[in-house]
Amino acid sequence: MDLGLAGKRALVTGASKGIGLAVTRALAAEGAHVVAGSRSRSEGLLDLVGSGRVHEVEVDLSRATGPAELVAAAREHGPLDILVNNVGAVAARLDGFLSVTDEQWLGSLNLTFMAAVRTTRAVLPEMLERGSGTIVTTCSVNSFLPDPAVIDYSAAKAALANFSKALSKEVGPAGIRVNTVSPGPVTTGLWLGDHGVAATVAAAHGGDPNDVAQAQAGQAPTGRFTEPEEVADLVVLLASDRAGNVTGADFVIDGGLIQTI
Repeated sequence: MDLGLAGKRALVTGASKGIGLAVTRALAAEGAHVVAGSRSRSEGLLDLVGSGRVHEVEVDLSRATGPAELVAAAREHGPLDILVNNVGAVAARLDGFLSVTDEQWLGSLNLTFMAAVRTTRAVLPEMLERGSGTIVTTCSVNSFLPDPAVIDYSAAKAALANFSKALSKEVGPAGIRVNTVSPGPVTTGLWLGDHGVAATVAAAHGGDPNDVAQAQAGQAPTGRFTEPEEVADLVVLLASDRAGNVTGADFVIDGGLIQTI
């Protein structure tokens, strides 16, 4: 299916690994020109840059000025048609709510929520001027499945979901679509890395990270984690005109983990 993305210009945040890298790769494969924002380089991203369809911008989106700097750099390659807000981070809080400091709360809210708010604010004026544009944001099942082990992350993702829905109502009449994708556990470093959730939980309880990951995967009817490429395919579809009348929606991709209606 031709998604009609050839020649479109996209900006992806948190693009060096995991879901962000998969989204960048998928957009480039569809013929889009992608500006990839990331705090650090990765071999996978450098390979895409070498293809000629991806431009890398090194930027720290946890800084208040970072998002505007990224968007300004992206505009050097032309007006943006697509924004994918993907940057975010999670840390397991295994000692309970009272152990989570103000600094940790603000760090989570700043990177997982405010980075998307600031990047959207920088991109939106030109989309409004042209009367078209698509914004897709990586949210999480934790936005509506609060988990005390990731209490600050859950709160930040809930804010992100609410923000995206509210914004879709404001800018929909102007021709701009805003949607979110909410993955469950994904086979990325966030869950499976050396300092990911599985490793942190295993270290706290004297277990094995693989056992922790398998136990989590077993809670879904499919019995596995979602692959980054599966999330990317959904993001790219929403970014395309094939989803031209879809806005203000959240799409869950979790292997059936969430079983409520």
